[in-house]
Amino acid sequence: MGGGGFTMEERAEGVDRLILELTGKEVPKICFLPTAAGDSREQATRFQERYGSWPCQPSVLSLFRLGQDKINPVAHLLQQDAIYVGGGSMRNMLAIWREHGIDEAMRTAWERGIVLAGLSAGAMCWFEGGVSMSGGMPEVVGGIGLLPGSLSVHMSGERERIQLYEQAVATGELPPGYAADDYAAIVWHGTKVGECVISDPDAKVVRIEADGQGGVTVAEQPARLLPGAAASEIAHEPYGVSEMRALRAGRNRWE
Repeated sequence: MGGGGFTMEERAEGVDRLILELTGKEVPKICFLPTAAGDSREQATRFQERYGSWPCQPSVLSLFRLGQDKINPVAHLLQQDAIYVGGGSMRNMLAIWREHGIDEAMRTAWERGIVLAGLSAGAMCWFEGGVSMSGGMPEVVGGIGLLPGSLSVHMSGERERIQLYEQAVATGELPPGYAADDYAAIVWHGTKVGECVISDPDAKVVRIEADGQGGVTVAEQPARLLPGAAASEIAHEPYGVSEMRALRAGRNRWE
């Protein structure tokens, strides 16, 4: 997901519901990881508010509270039907994941067919690389490489990010890949794209490749509009606000 979903106050529920549908289970177990936002209390609360009334078993895994929760994070993740990763700092999230063996656990989960989902940093992390804004300025950051290629997010709302992404693809610093708006998502089956979906008629996903002449080619991808609110009914929060708010406001972190 380029952005949107419950962490960005999106009223349209299409993509969040799709995650549950992809499990094929009547009452799936779904775990949310707010690691990228420093285990934001706000993100965890929004997750529980959205999924708590749906036919599923939601849980939140806080890697910053393992001493209190006394939970084996790897074992917990591998018991899920779906894992949902929130936005924030991709670089910081991956560093913490490595310390706890979560990066390898995600690979095992993927190989077992557990649905892996995420938005913003939680979307780029599955690829070979992406462009992070968590340091203030856009920078290329490597992912865990489950999916081939690269991804950039918040496409229409963060011009600096997409400009650097196109430059990195043009020069070969990043492999070719996709850029996605908020309220847009790419559904993968293994290492192949199944479809693109949107919960706002104006949202887009594009394929970006080097053109061999120092530039890039940009091709908009067909996208299926999910059931839900029309564009005028969606509460659009400013791009990147939700993920960065949790990083900057200490009151939104677990104490």
